[in-house]
Amino acid sequence: MARPADCSDAEWQARQELAGCYRIFHLLGWTEMIYNHISLRVPGPERHFLINPFGLHYTEVCASNLLKVDLAGNVIGDSAYQVNAAGFHPHATLHGAIDDCHCVMHTHTTAGMAVASSAAGLQISNFYAAQLGGRVAYHDFEGITVHADEGQRMLRNIGDKPAVILRNHGLLAWGPRLPVTFYTLWILQRACEIQCAGAALGPALEIPREIQLKCQADAKVVNTNPDFARENFDAMLRLVDRQDRSWRD
Repeated sequence: MARPADCSDAEWQARQELAGCYRIFHLLGWTEMIYNHISLRVPGPERHFLINPFGLHYTEVCASNLLKVDLAGNVIGDSAYQVNAAGFHPHATLHGAIDDCHCVMHTHTTAGMAVASSAAGLQISNFYAAQLGGRVAYHDFEGITVHADEGQRMLRNIGDKPAVILRNHGLLAWGPRLPVTFYTLWILQRACEIQCAGAALGPALEIPREIQLKCQADAKVVNTNPDFARENFDAMLRLVDRQDRSWRD
């Protein structure tokens, strides 16, 4: 496919960034066949956003075949593909209601789903979890996310917290830029992996409350930098490029 004829330079840049992120997810093993989604708002006054075409594996997603949709789920422009309703609703809810929500990521990783299915939820007992203190929200499972009325309950539960554990379901992160959203999801995923790995060793060593607060404050300072996590994301893109550059087309 070729760059859409009416695609601005800003939109094309967003398309390339998002397509590259899909390939990074595949590299990290965060894929779920053709399911799960990463979305990114298109620059401009309309709250249109880009999302993967339903039916394509993450290794097939590229800048030109990403779908541009409006908040009602209508595909804007020509495409042989449609959007997956189960992925559209939570993404559209967040993009439509939160001004600073430009990127949304959702995964069904084994570690993420295991922690999401545990009664205790995320334990603040390791380096990564400590960075997320006070920044994790929980939303109870209501079934497959194809019902728009769930959106308001999800918004109430999420509030302003960028790291979300969807109980019995998986992980979600949102943010003002793609790189920082990716970093939030990455540390949430790492915290879940370490918690699962240590479960067989007995009770976890909880981090003292005063240290939790210190880590939380330090992480907040870093994450308010508008360029935070860009270097990390770009490094991952270079790693993807060494294997396959087709995502750029």
